[in-house]
Order: sequence, then structure tokens, then C-alpha cells
Amino acid sequence: MAHVKASGSKAHQGGNVAGKRLGLKVGNGQQVNAGQILVRQRGTKFYPGYNVKLTRNGDIIATKGGEVYFTKVKRPRGFRTIINIKA
Repeated sequence: MAHVKASGSKAHQGGNVAGKRLGLKVGNGQQVNAGQILVRQRGTKFYPGYNVKLTRNGDIIATKGGEVYFTKVKRPRGFRTIINIKA
């Protein structure tokens, strides 16, 4: 019996897209300047704390210069990581 191998779908081809360079840009205890980007994210994986602001696209930036530190806060459904700056 003749047989033809099934070909793949064309729907998901062309998926070679450059990475968006998301993630943490600074570490715990690192010195930053005002206006510096601390995290690039989609959604809210990290939350803003003292001297830090959440931008319209979800990134977190420093409003004052100082030392970055992370804290974890217990919430009803798990933990929340908050980024703060000690000015």
C-alpha cells in the first residue's frame, strides 16, 4: 500500500524571534542611580517597594539612588518578592 508521510503545519513556522532581554538587571546589595532599570518583566513577578516605581509596561525602575535589597512577603497564595532601595 502506498504511504505518504504527513507534513507539518505551516501555522508555527517563522518563530525565529529575538529575545526580549527580560529579567533582573541588578543584584541584591548593588548600588543604583535614580532612573535606572532594575527589572524588565511581563506581568508582575516582582513588586515595587520603597524608592521604586512600576512603569506602565511592568518594568521596575529606581526613583532614588541607593542600595537595592529584596524582601519576601507571605501572602494568602504564596510569597511576593518586593524590590526596595535603601537611600
